[in-house]
Amino acid sequence: MAAVGGRAAGGKAEAEAEARLRAVLGSRRNANTALDMVQGLEADQEADVLAAIRTCSQLFCTLLQQGELFVGQLPGEEEALSADYSAEKKYKIWMRHRYSNCIEQLLNLMTHASDQVQEAALCTLMKFVQTEGKWPLVKYEEDTHYVFPWELFRSLVEQLLQVESDSSSLLARFEEYLEYEDVRYYTMASAAENIPRVIQTAKGVFLPVYHQNVFTLLSSIHMPAEESELKNFLVKQKGKHDEWKAAKLKEHRRIFERLWLVFLKHKLSTNLYKKVLVIFHESILPHMSKPILMIDFLTAAYEIGGAISLLALNGLFYLIHHHNLEYPDFYRKLYSLLDPSVLHVKYRARFFHLFDLFLSSSHLPAYLVAAFSKRLSRLTLTAPPQALLMVIPLICNLIRRHPSCKALVHRPGETQDLAADPYIMDEEDPTKCRAMESSLWELQLFEKEPKKRAKFAPLEFEPAEGLLSRKGDLVTHHWALE
Repeated sequence: MAAVGGRAAGGKAEAEAEARLRAVLGSRRNANTALDMVQGLEADQEADVLAAIRTCSQLFCTLLQQGELFVGQLPGEEEALSADYSAEKKYKIWMRHRYSNCIEQLLNLMTHASDQVQEAALCTLMKFVQTEGKWPLVKYEEDTHYVFPWELFRSLVEQLLQVESDSSSLLARFEEYLEYEDVRYYTMASAAENIPRVIQTAKGVFLPVYHQNVFTLLSSIHMPAEESELKNFLVKQKGKHDEWKAAKLKEHRRIFERLWLVFLKHKLSTNLYKKVLVIFHESILPHMSKPILMIDFLTAAYEIGGAISLLALNGLFYLIHHHNLEYPDFYRKLYSLLDPSVLHVKYRARFFHLFDLFLSSSHLPAYLVAAFSKRLSRLTLTAPPQALLMVIPLICNLIRRHPSCKALVHRPGETQDLAADPYIMDEEDPTKCRAMESSLWELQLFEKEPKKRAKFAPLEFEPAEGLLSRKGDLVTHHWALE
């Protein structure tokens, strides 16, 4: 019965809202009814709010199309009513103020408790952006200027980037609009302005929810690869504007780079560092005008340690191979990550995948490959079985790719004693660890172990001597097989 009552209430609210809409559009004498329509956005019941959103959308989109809203710098409401304006001008100024009130209420509804209300408010505001773009409220010289309702759109983006409440569901809905080139460009421009202002206002206080909202938005931005792909615009321009930044790939890249630099210059949580670095080499660096500007961020990320260090090296590896970055400490930093703990962490599969990628070049010096092979070999002595399945094939691949390192396997009279091994495990510099003087004797342990035959394997249960003959079993006291 509650559901039926809810539908009935929703139907009544919808009918009343439609009646108000017809009244306002039917005659200017009913203009005051627009006040009731906008006030309906503040209703307590969700059904009433949704009905008000729908009718306000229809009302103001129609008024924009019909030229019924004042165009230009909007005078104050009281000032306009007392001024010597024509009745028509006063009407358009008054109705423009109602439109402004409606936008203000819709922005507030983007943080409503109901996801449905949030999405309805967002979609209506984006409809206003599109309609204002076609029938602008700012005066432009005909066909000499590109049109985009920047102020309205910037306010919308600011509401998406909430400081204290999670906006992920609404941002997921907004992602659909990021397929439009102009929406993407002005989203990046708005966010690049918003981030420093919000963080400065926080005065050093870390804002985890805000940072997560920003990352969710930024990671939703998919950049085009070619300028020829820039064809899909929410706001259609009347002419071809060569100076319109939203239609230029170079400008998209520039603002994209600025946005990420602004975001990454501030403190992030460990979890966010990981999320950023996972997409860094595929979704961020390839679309930047000057990817080398990210060196400081990647270097700082490496110092954090653990998985973040490895992911930071992945970004540096991209810059080395694609942008000729000179980074002589790269392999020294990679070498220092090879400690016993890396064999026990949950991200070890990704670690060794990237590790193999970093050492895939056949042009690496033999002493370097030998150092990595030897350290991995030494780590196998305390490695869990699951890790051995990754480490031993990795060592074999390194030796196969670099035949000059085969001496580590085939050295005559090779040392099989830890104390006599010339390799220096604690040396952090791979050039000084003396790996080329050693051998991979540790791996012979794994060659011998499978050949041993176990005469007796300890069990955690008593071996059965028959179907019902286990000693002390209560079943045998009451049952017997005949």
